Amino acid sequence: MSTITELISLIKEGDKKALARAITIVENELEGYKEILFSLDEKNKIPVIGFTGPPGSGKSTLINALVRHFSSSGKKVAIIAIDPTSPFNYGSLLGDRLRMNEHVNDTNVFIRSIATRGSLGGLSEKTIEMVDVMRTGLFDMILVETVGVGQSEVEIAGLADTTVVVFVPESGDEIQTMKSGIMEIADIFVVNKSDREGADIFANNLKKLVHSHAQKEWNIPVISVIATVNTGVEELAEQIEKHFRSGSANDKRIYLLTEKVYRIIQKNRMSNVNKSDLQAAIVKETLASHFNIYKFADSYSSNKNS
Repeated sequence: MSTITELISLIKEGDKKALARAITIVENELEGYKEILFSLDEKNKIPVIGFTGPPGSGKSTLINALVRHFSSSGKKVAIIAIDPTSPFNYGSLLGDRLRMNEHVNDTNVFIRSIATRGSLGGLSEKTIEMVDVMRTGLFDMILVETVGVGQSEVEIAGLADTTVVVFVPESGDEIQTMKSGIMEIADIFVVNKSDREGADIFANNLKKLVHSHAQKEWNIPVISVIATVNTGVEELAEQIEKHFRSGSANDKRIYLLTEKVYRIIQKNRMSNVNKSDLQAAIVKETLASHFNIYKFADSYSSNKNS
């Protein structure tokens, strides 16, 4: 197997096999994963586009059509498809990779599925690391599709440079209950399956909502799309690239990074705590007549950190 240094060099040259190997190492925290992460260069500013929205809104089909559009114009695209976790083996169900099967042999496209593994917010806990590793490669953009779990999907706004919120005409009730959260997340609204009844009314209501929350840096567009027949896909691609050029700052990223660093520090400090040993210690202590869980936890953690 190549050394980590060789692996990183191959990724920078556009080697997809090396990239896939590096992502596997980082995702599963195999030997060398810290070396990979420590070597990452924050100067790699490959734009990240996040796609979120309720289940059934057609995010995978939309991304499929967008990738076809970008690839045909010579752009190199990486995709992270975050799938629900299998209840049996805790791995990805791989539904999105199957739906994007037409791009498997496309030399301009790299696709990676990842399971949520119980993480909330629609993102896997390893998504940030995977995106940062992908930024080392020779891509023009990275697309991230969340599983679509409603109001908790604020994480994608912190990760992505451009966040696309996808709805269908039947999503009217959700708009009423998610107004404030959606306006904080979205850079672009898409009304997919816009050949359905009520699509025009829904799109107009979204435009009114956008107008009432107008921003100075960027006017959020509402785009009607029928992804299955490519209607509106080119317009969406143009708006995504226009948002890149606008230089609109993602002021939510710092909050996501703060949370991520907090979790990393928390994990590092817990690295010497073995649950089996902890259980054995608890069994021993509960035999005492005056066992107090809070005193025990304080004493146990102090001993581990000393």
